[in-house]
Amino acid sequence: MISPVATVRVFVRMFHRSSVMGVVMKEEKLDDFNVKNEPVLGYLPGSKERKELEAALEEMSSKVEDVPIIIGEKEYRTKEVKHQVMPHDHKKQLAKFYWATPDLVEKAICVAVETQPKWDAVPMAERIKIWMRAADLMAGKYRMQLNAATMLGQAKTIIQAEIDSAAELIDFIRLNAYFAKEVMKYQPISEDPKTTLNLMRYRGLDGFVAAVSPFNFTAIGGNLAYTPALMGSVTLWKPSDTALLSNYLIWKIMTEAGVPPGVVNFVPTDGPVFGDTITASPHLAGINFTGSVPTFNRLWGQVGKNINKYRNFPRLIGECGGKNYHFVHPSANVESVVNGTIRSAFEFCGQKCSACSRMYVPESLWPKIKNGLIEIREKLKVADVKEFDAFTSAVIDDKAFNRIKGYIDHAKSSDNLEIIAGGKYDDSKGYFIQPTIVQTKDPLDKIMTEEIFGPVLTIYVYKDKDVENTLKLVDSSTSFALTGAVFAEDKSFLEHAFEVLKNSAGNFYINDKSTGSVVGQQPFGGARMSGTNDKAGGPHYVLRWASPQSVKETFVPLKEWKYPYMSK
Repeated sequence: MISPVATVRVFVRMFHRSSVMGVVMKEEKLDDFNVKNEPVLGYLPGSKERKELEAALEEMSSKVEDVPIIIGEKEYRTKEVKHQVMPHDHKKQLAKFYWATPDLVEKAICVAVETQPKWDAVPMAERIKIWMRAADLMAGKYRMQLNAATMLGQAKTIIQAEIDSAAELIDFIRLNAYFAKEVMKYQPISEDPKTTLNLMRYRGLDGFVAAVSPFNFTAIGGNLAYTPALMGSVTLWKPSDTALLSNYLIWKIMTEAGVPPGVVNFVPTDGPVFGDTITASPHLAGINFTGSVPTFNRLWGQVGKNINKYRNFPRLIGECGGKNYHFVHPSANVESVVNGTIRSAFEFCGQKCSACSRMYVPESLWPKIKNGLIEIREKLKVADVKEFDAFTSAVIDDKAFNRIKGYIDHAKSSDNLEIIAGGKYDDSKGYFIQPTIVQTKDPLDKIMTEEIFGPVLTIYVYKDKDVENTLKLVDSSTSFALTGAVFAEDKSFLEHAFEVLKNSAGNFYINDKSTGSVVGQQPFGGARMSGTNDKAGGPHYVLRWASPQSVKETFVPLKEWKYPYMSK
């Protein structure tokens, strides 16, 4: 019987700088392949994709999907019954689901931990094949179901669903597989392979990863739950209650593609129940999180409190939103500023982590920019997602509605703030809030410094001579540092702003809106209170979910204990 290390040696000699993954190495080469970003379909009137989507919307909206808790091969249903409703028509239920009890979360941990070494033994080449099959299923067979679930459950318009639950999700699956394959190419230097061979093996994390995903991007759910799995780790996936159906579809697609039971366990539950249970387990290997700062702080604090009980130091990866800015210089192109800001601030009701919610405009350009923003804002249709001429729809739920409403009411009552467009809201049928534009006299008012996560844009007009002080104000006003954009035609100013605002945003845009990062093109993430900046959608993200092992094998016996310098 050939030993695992001998098998690895043969493999490396045959295929040069290939890598190993799992306990026993199969003698096969990782196929060399390249991938491109998934094309975004147009859904023009009369198009094939539009007809298919309309049919999927009709079918999905006519029933209530029963979604179980899934642990290993078993489905569970508890007495804690919940429903996902349509935000734009909150009397209509889309899915029935169940919250896991603490005992079920514990069971999921046990199943995941038992599954991990078996899954880790599956060669990377086989995992990549599963991921590529899944991407093909998402791009074809299930594309319209994913989009329909996202539109109906998360109130996204056609284009917002297509760029999220189709293109971005597919990109995460395909490109992460590509990045994993590229990582495998690295092997350490072996100066004389006949004497000593150095190898690098990429293992999955020992234990389990807890994936906590948000409502606002279906694709993020797929990335948070399945990228650790790609690298040989196992996950407990807590989806958002308000993205339940689209996330469940991802689980079903990945399972159909070949991901075995127990690798990703689908565990909807109450947030504190999940957090308390996973952080109490000695097997916690990592938390992959997107959500609010208070929730991430709570999880981080619990990990710190329990640090002495863990088998490993858990890896904490989090993205927590932002207070994203557009800074406008007197040399800026007004048309580009207006159009980019409308899209960034009001697409998907400002519920993107990267949405522009504060803007700094020079006095000299304010009349034109103000008129442009108001004129376009009046044209924005806010309606049911099945009305395909709608620019945006409802906010996600009653909690979001009341939070955003509170900021609008603050603007109505404050002497420092003036609502110059919008300001209306109505939750009688859906959680509808009109895109709202506010002008402030105080650049440090809470509406300029706190994350709102809704369709509210606040603008501070500065005197042209104060451009430098205002630029510094952008960097110092908030604790967030996710995205930001500078609009200017003055190249020397752009170079200067690029340095002054260096730490103000993890994703920095020049003469472009602060939203719209694409997997593989603009890896996403921010620092400060916006998160750990691990750059999802980039080549290094997959390494956060692997535990590399250096291996050195020597083929020539060591015959001497002395070193030459010791000779007399």
